[in-house]
This record gives sequence, C-alpha cells and structure tokens, in this order.
Amino acid sequence: MSLRLSTGLRNKLLETKSAAVALAVAQITISFSVADGPNGGDKISDSGNGLSGAKPGATITVFGSASNNGTWNILSTPGDGSYVEVEASSLTAAIAGASVTLMSATGGSFSDLFRNGVMRIFPGTQPANADTTEGVSHLVEISLASAAFAVGGVNGINFGDAASGILGKSSVETWSGVAIDTNTAGWFRMYDKDRVVGASTAAVRFDGAVAQAGAQLNMSNTAITNGGTTTIDSVALTLPTA
Repeated sequence: MSLRLSTGLRNKLLETKSAAVALAVAQITISFSVADGPNGGDKISDSGNGLSGAKPGATITVFGSASNNGTWNILSTPGDGSYVEVEASSLTAAIAGASVTLMSATGGSFSDLFRNGVMRIFPGTQPANADTTEGVSHLVEISLASAAFAVGGVNGINFGDAASGILGKSSVETWSGVAIDTNTAGWFRMYDKDRVVGASTAAVRFDGAVAQAGAQLNMSNTAITNGGTTTIDSVALTLPTA
C-alpha cells in the first residue's frame, strides 16, 4: 500500500498561499529561562490569556518588544491562552506591559494544511483513493496525548520539520488514542482540522499503510485492543521524486 492524497489535498497544495493571521494580543511579558518551557524552549506569556489563537507547529512573530523581536516556531501551549513555548533559549525579560503585535503564519505547505489535524486507524484494506468513503468504522482516533479531538483543531496533532525529503511527526508531541474496537490495524487516514469523513473530493486528507516498520505509519504492535492506548512511534511521508 502507498501514500494516497485526496483530490482536495492535491488542489490545496497546488493553489493555497500562506497567510498571516493576527492574534488578538495587546500586551505580553516575555520571560527567559531554558527551564521555563516543558520542552526546553522559552515562554512568551500573556497575563491577559490572549494567546489562545496560537497553536503548536505554527510560527509566532513579535513586534514592538523592548528587547525581543523575531519569529519562532511554537513548540507547545497549554491551550488556555496564558503562554506559548517557542523554539528559543535566549529571550530576555521584556518591560512589563510592553505593547506588541503577534502574527501567526498558516496555510502554504503540506504540514501547514494538516496543522492540528487528526488521524484515524482502520482495519482491512486501504481504499483505492482518499476521496472514497472509509467503508468501515475506525479502531482508534489519534490525537494529542489521547485528548478528545474537536473539529477546528482542538487537541490536534502536527508534523515536524522535513529532513532528507521525509516529513515526520512532531518530536515534541505524543500521538496517541484510546481504542474503541479490537482488530488489526490495516491502514490510516489523516484529516485536516475539519475532519471531513465519508466520500468527498473537496476534503483535505490522505491515506497510508500501517506496519511495524517500513510503512508511512509505523507502530510497535499493529494489534489494537478495545480500551487500550495506541501510540504512534513514527511517521515517514515522502512525495515522489519523478
């Protein structure tokens, strides 16, 4: 089995332009410590909890800070708008109450299109293409650390940086889910944050193979048990070279 892109995804890859999205934040306090963030980065904090629009996998740009202006990758956020952890370890304390503008970029690349998406794993044989209906109930839905996914990207998962032509899962995220049925994993479907199921030529999604090694989605054990937690070990996506 192989990686199969939906028509909607192929259309988006051919036409979508990245876009800058303004986050509704007027004041932040930037704190410095490599221990501040749970993944070794620095925190950008907002006492007014106005950072709820920022998501892991996106970038964030700070303008107007007294001592910190720049763009960083977002590693994590608690989801309550209080802070984001960024991929940096050299931010310095800003003047309290400094007025800033924050921008988050989204939209252009393959990984952008699946930002805060969700995955479902199915038994049986992979469909002929990703436009067709799933045809069978999923065994498990893979979200951020098994948390309940909601359409719009709540508790969605993200890809990391591509290397050597291969795109994998974010190294700072746990991709897992609690199974709702017992069977052997046969294939998976990755959905964008809108999670459109059923037959569709507009939905942004792709299908791939599941195995213990050498597939697009690798699991230490493909036997899924109802009520058990399934954790994704690795994802390896690559586009054709010719």
